[in-house]
Order: sequence, then C-alpha cells, then structure tokens
Amino acid sequence: MLHDRVLVDPDDEQGERRSSGGILIPATVQMGRKLAWAKVVAIGSNVRSVRLGDRVLFDPQERAEVELRNKTYLLLRERDLHAVAAERLQDSGTGLYL
Repeated sequence: MLHDRVLVDPDDEQGERRSSGGILIPATVQMGRKLAWAKVVAIGSNVRSVRLGDRVLFDPQERAEVELRNKTYLLLRERDLHAVAAERLQDSGTGLYL
C-alpha cells in the first residue's frame, strides 16, 4: 500500500436484517445513505490513525473495489474513513474516535 491508502475487507450485510423492534427487513429494500463497517487488512506508510485489524466506518459510495486472490477488498483513502472502533482505546470510554 502506498501513501494514505487503506485496504479493507467489508462486513457482509447484504442479506435480510431485523430492526430493533424485531421487524424483518428484506435485502431488496432500499435504505437511505448508510455507512458500513470493514476490517483493515493493509495500510500505506503515511496512515497515522488506523492500524491493521481495526474496524473502520466508511461510506460505501466512496470506494474502489480491488480483487486479490479471488477475494474482493475496498481501497480507501484515510480521509474517507469516518470512525475507527479499536479495542486498544478502552480508556477513552466509547471505543470510537474520529
């Protein structure tokens, strides 16, 4: 990876899901603009706030898909990440930082 690039493995949330009230939402329903979570698998040399294995929140519309060894990953810039969920930050209270 070069510069400020982050390679992530997106979470698979393509199927049916349930609302907090227990209502089944089919996969065909179009939701509004929704951010997605992914796991960081590689980072560039200039990435400062993300480490390998972190879970990051990003906008699925701002992405570039890359296929490596028959698996699809997403290539993002560090500035396109909205939040990082990292267990190493347990003392901060929420575990999320921007």
